[in-house]
Amino acid sequence: MSEMRIRSDFWERYLDIVRDCLIPYQWGVLTDRIVCSTPSYAVRNFKIAAGAEEGEFSGFVFQDSDLYKWLEAVGNLLAYEKDPELERKADEIIGYIAEAQEADGYLNTYFQLKEPEKKWSNLLECHELYCAGHLMEAAVAYARGTGKDRLLGTACRLADCIHRVFGWEEDKLHGCPGHQEIELGLLKLYDWTGEDRYLKLASYFLEIRGTNSYFEEEFERRGRISHWTQGPVEEPNRHYNQYPYSYYNQFHAPVRCQTEAVGHAVRAVYMYTAMAKAAVLCKDEELLRTCKSLWKNIAETQMYITGNIGSTPSGEAFTRAYDLPNDTNYSGTCASVGLIRFSMEMLKAELDSCYGDVIEKALYNTVLAGMAVDGRHFFYVNPMEAVPEICEANPERNHIKTVRQEWYSCACCPPNIARTITDIRSLICSVSGSRICIHQYIGSELEAETGEGAIRFSLASDFPWDGRAKIRILQADGVYGEFALRIPGWCIGCRLAINGQKVRPEDFDTERGYLMVKRVWKAGDLLDWVMDMEPHFIQADRRVYYNAGKAALVRGPLVYCMEEADNGSCLHECRVDAAGDIREKWEKDMGGYCSLFIAGVRYRGRIQEKLYDRLAVQKEDVCLKAVPYFLWNNRGQGEMVTWVNVV
Repeated sequence: MSEMRIRSDFWERYLDIVRDCLIPYQWGVLTDRIVCSTPSYAVRNFKIAAGAEEGEFSGFVFQDSDLYKWLEAVGNLLAYEKDPELERKADEIIGYIAEAQEADGYLNTYFQLKEPEKKWSNLLECHELYCAGHLMEAAVAYARGTGKDRLLGTACRLADCIHRVFGWEEDKLHGCPGHQEIELGLLKLYDWTGEDRYLKLASYFLEIRGTNSYFEEEFERRGRISHWTQGPVEEPNRHYNQYPYSYYNQFHAPVRCQTEAVGHAVRAVYMYTAMAKAAVLCKDEELLRTCKSLWKNIAETQMYITGNIGSTPSGEAFTRAYDLPNDTNYSGTCASVGLIRFSMEMLKAELDSCYGDVIEKALYNTVLAGMAVDGRHFFYVNPMEAVPEICEANPERNHIKTVRQEWYSCACCPPNIARTITDIRSLICSVSGSRICIHQYIGSELEAETGEGAIRFSLASDFPWDGRAKIRILQADGVYGEFALRIPGWCIGCRLAINGQKVRPEDFDTERGYLMVKRVWKAGDLLDWVMDMEPHFIQADRRVYYNAGKAALVRGPLVYCMEEADNGSCLHECRVDAAGDIREKWEKDMGGYCSLFIAGVRYRGRIQEKLYDRLAVQKEDVCLKAVPYFLWNNRGQGEMVTWVNVV
């Protein structure tokens, strides 16, 4: 896309939240000006490394990445709307980053300040390459948003440093990152600069994985000492997960031989995203087939209805097919960000509505749920149901927070949310030859350079509340083109009118869930595309035994939940009439949303003298209220449930 502007009330509001609340709040945290339970030290570390301040490194080994992700979000914002003051702040810290870089290009404040003798000695645990990847992504975003190349130059020098250290050559290290990300950074750097060595290095990091015993060898070289325990351990990277570390880090097999998503969910989908992108760039059909198999395994057997993944807190990991518990679900927000990126790369590789459906699920449900409507409180973990007093008391559930947090010691999610929302434009559409593919119905104004010429058009919609999208051609006199309109999986009926004349969608070609509308376009042409968005209940595959006898309520792309704020406590006593009518109501709080009302039954038990007593349950008819899942916990702490028992 040569040009794009967001014209959506819903998404402009979220962009405003990010610009006016989230970005300034994160800056305050990163500079330690906002007092949180856990200070960041991220900016301070760079100032010390640059020689501008005295002091020692503080924070996690991956602390640099928090600042890099903030800079990426800033770059995305500045591409959309100029902000001299924000740009000034970013330029200032970019100056410190550049000054902190060593002469050979190396840059990582942890190792520069705390353990300079241990550079590249613990790839498995210490995130050097992970941080480098985030710097590269930030540098490209900032160059695109501002036209400035100082951060880009820093990223390229670091990439060149890494290129001198790692590779297939005999005199180089034959390792790869414990936390995948460098692959994505290098591929973005290649896209922007055209430097072939960055593509080759990214391919190396993918292809070397699972082919040698490098991690075991470096473990022995450092005396079997873990970074996380600072003492000897029997096996590396087992301080908080029960899985074999080869699976946890996805090097149990060469990437081309992997068929099932395993291990740490964020690491996995970051790697799969890079694999999919590399497959397209290198025209590698074998690698693309592997990506399709992995994506299918996730989407069809290991993904929640909200598009979140990684069900267990043990290693923030995948477990096995259909193991999708509701009340212990982990599913970090970052994992859904990664799934969106993986799905988008697959969508670029092959047009198929299933990828757009998953992007939509993860975006509108999990990613948005990760941030409160005030832009200053966040969820790391995304359960499908929660009872506050149980979550607080039960060690198996204490990873679940029923109040969004101001910040985290491991603060990966808030900046990930920021960079995703500010880059929302990249998810809307893509162009291939004369075909303009509409993937997400987000109000926008776009200019696409097709093989036949430029087409400027607007996409007007009130998504996610209304299923109508109007595509109006603003400029394209005499240009032949093809609009590919995604037919969402939730849509059971659709209607199309062209210039006010109703046409039958079945009279047009469809390709893998996209409706193809071909013609010579002229200014003023209008496509009126209506997708039925009536609320309805969904059931899970019978192999998801946690959801037997239960149903989830959805409307369009949104999954709904019931909260204690509307329905009282003891939500487990409620049953819904899945065959009954569902009433919609527009609410004005929390930015405005559509609530749903459903007839149901409450099987009210009793508080009794004995823990167990003879059955004496009262049955009463109730009207239950449901709200979009992404808005839960914005009205105070309380119970929440997504999958509800059916009458």
